[in-house]
Amino acid sequence: MTRPTRFDRGHTDDLKSFLTASPTPYHAVATAADRLEKAGFRQLAETDAWDATTGGKYVLRGGAIVAWYVPEGARPHTPFRIVGAHTDSPNLRVKPLPDTGAHGWRQIAVEIYGGPLLNSWLDRDLGIAGRLTLRDGSTRLVDVSRPLLRVPQLAIHLDRSVIADGLKLDKQRHLQPVWGLGDAREGDLIAFLEEETGLAPGEVTGWDLMTHSIEPPAYLGRDEELLAGPRMDNLLSVHAATAALGAVATHLGDELPYIPVAVAFDHEESGSQSDTGADGPLLGGVLERSVFARGGSYEDRARAFAGTVCLSSDTGHAVHPNYAERHDPTHQPRINGGPILKVNVNNRYATDGSGRAVFAAACERAGVPFQSFVSNNSMPCGTTIGPITAARHGIQTVDIGAAILSMHSARELCGADDPFLLANALAAFLEG
Repeated sequence: MTRPTRFDRGHTDDLKSFLTASPTPYHAVATAADRLEKAGFRQLAETDAWDATTGGKYVLRGGAIVAWYVPEGARPHTPFRIVGAHTDSPNLRVKPLPDTGAHGWRQIAVEIYGGPLLNSWLDRDLGIAGRLTLRDGSTRLVDVSRPLLRVPQLAIHLDRSVIADGLKLDKQRHLQPVWGLGDAREGDLIAFLEEETGLAPGEVTGWDLMTHSIEPPAYLGRDEELLAGPRMDNLLSVHAATAALGAVATHLGDELPYIPVAVAFDHEESGSQSDTGADGPLLGGVLERSVFARGGSYEDRARAFAGTVCLSSDTGHAVHPNYAERHDPTHQPRINGGPILKVNVNNRYATDGSGRAVFAAACERAGVPFQSFVSNNSMPCGTTIGPITAARHGIQTVDIGAAILSMHSARELCGADDPFLLANALAAFLEG
């Protein structure tokens, strides 16, 4: 990865490919793992004993991944440099009994995951993707990326109140997509997916499925300065972290003074409380096992954690031209202005002054500009994995990210420059 002087279309083209290949958290970590494998990383099983070998390693668990590079000469107490992100996005997820319908329509029963902008899912061609669990306990990824489902909006002629009162959607009644005509038949969806993936009838006994927009990412605007696409919150950061870790491992390797780590958690949009979420034991367990595999003690673990810094990378809010009053008047991040540093004195973000200095130094080394974000005092502030990571592991954490519009929409918008700028800032941070 070279230091940026202008928009690197190759990196953003690669982000487009990453988004398309990653309709679910399970696909996102598989895509990231494939890229790391090509950079020389190897997968470790959590059930195996780990040894002190050096080089790139990663662990997969569900929709989460932790990857790290141990340079030659790393001591048991060598600190970590961590980039954290999350793989999940708000969407419509399939219920345990999916086959439903009414009035001659066949439908799929869905549950609302996270906090999506519900109107953005209306009248949009949707595919279905996720993870199938088979009778033998193995899993199989499935992705039907063609027009399969649609949530049809009610015609204005049948509800003219939307003109005066705006659109009001009932999450239970109004968001169930259609996928055909006729009577609902139990087992129909799973039988269809078994056929799509070449599995025998009845082989699937469990599933984690979700809908996704099949419209591909695309450059937007007269000069193609913008990128529109799905799941940028937060696969934009997952892609940048994967690229940055692969780059520093390839170009610096054993010269690294720290152990660089990229972690992408699941379930951030629903509170992070799971075995694959930031509030679970995954990251801490991997870091501790790495210390102990190198012959370390609890004292070494404490020393390593005390010297560790984490950048929590998640998308943030660019100033919106139609709603500028919703932003702080003196902190208004611009698209293509570089990554944003997120600050909230009530600790909705984990950044403090010393953390700001760490990020500023990384951006200076990378030749990347950065911007500051705080919420308007009259508006509630969102949060990230940052405060959770800091509190759970006792490590210094800094909240950053790329500025976007349409956050939590089925299709979001960022600057075409910003993914490359973010990735270069992350690489400079991991280099130490």
